[in-house]
Amino acid sequence: MNIQALKQETDQLFPQIVQWRRHLHRHPELSFQETATTAYIEAQLKDLPGVELSRPTKTGLVVRIKGGHPGRRVAFRADIDALPITECNDLEFVSDTPGVMHACGHDGHTAMQMALVTLASRHREELWGELVCIFQHAEELPPGGAAELYEAGVMEGVDELYGCHLSSNFPTGTFGVRAGALTAATDRFDIKVLGKGGHSSMPELCVDPIVTGAEIITGLQTVIARNIRALDPAVLTVCQVSAGDAYNIIPQEMTITGSVRTFSEQVRREIPVLAERIARGVCAANGADCAFSYEYGYATVVNDEALTRGVEEGLAGWFGPESILHIEPVMPGEDFSALQKDCPACFVEIGTRDAAKGTDKPHHNPAYRMDEEGLRFGAGLLASILAARLGGK
Repeated sequence: MNIQALKQETDQLFPQIVQWRRHLHRHPELSFQETATTAYIEAQLKDLPGVELSRPTKTGLVVRIKGGHPGRRVAFRADIDALPITECNDLEFVSDTPGVMHACGHDGHTAMQMALVTLASRHREELWGELVCIFQHAEELPPGGAAELYEAGVMEGVDELYGCHLSSNFPTGTFGVRAGALTAATDRFDIKVLGKGGHSSMPELCVDPIVTGAEIITGLQTVIARNIRALDPAVLTVCQVSAGDAYNIIPQEMTITGSVRTFSEQVRREIPVLAERIARGVCAANGADCAFSYEYGYATVVNDEALTRGVEEGLAGWFGPESILHIEPVMPGEDFSALQKDCPACFVEIGTRDAAKGTDKPHHNPAYRMDEEGLRFGAGLLASILAARLGGK
């Protein structure tokens, strides 16, 4: 496979990538509801030579291209769902769906992977092995689409897995690379404090769930600060609190909901035990009852050292070694981890931050916008992996 020619082809696809991305941005769909999105991807790719398409799930799509020579089976994954956010941008391709927005780069991931399919189709006779491109639904909503696709068997026989994320945390033209643990495990807890309601003027006749809940929230701050060693990164955050219907009524109950982020599996298992002990202890001390539940979400994405080293070598050759940033672990979660159970994997962060273009807003923000120049670099990343892993013996 001629690398210089592939670079040129990839660059020539850039306007098409932007067009695909803008269509997807204009027509976002929520997790598990990506019917039109999947149909659009399918319509754009189905007539390419050598392409085999399948629908393992209702809104998940898998594209396979068998090369002209025997070899390894290499999978790539792109997520396709949007978020329940009302967009606050003046783009000409702003979301036309009220309350739904691509605010995390998934439209770009999908467009770049569509370009990868296009390139592989053109060069299928030169490929040694098989390319599997997974267009995954529902990354944003646990239990996530990756687990559903894994159960449907899309990873059977796959030797290597690759994924990426367009990120406003890093400058456009750079790639965040890390071997080992990259993303945090993301879990959820729910605490219901069951008290005894009554008139606000007679608290002595009540069991106040709000006061009890406030003590629990304060107590939860010691779970990590006083029980987890400082060398084990972890975050416990209370994000939702709900109680009461009127200013003069002590309510019957209060609910507390939050998230936990960890990298160590041992710490991940310790935190719910500690949190539940505090919640039940505070409730007992105040005469209230407690209902505690804990939901394990996405596991940590762990990058294989050998694959990561290979990706770095490819990036250095395509974009120069200065494009590579050796990053620390990041706290956001990724259900990509559900697909990497049976094979080595590598996940890369692609920079899209450019303050001059206004593309430095955080993800999941109504004003989030992407530096589309990052799509050029992302497409190059995917093409470089294609050439390195399927382009020869």
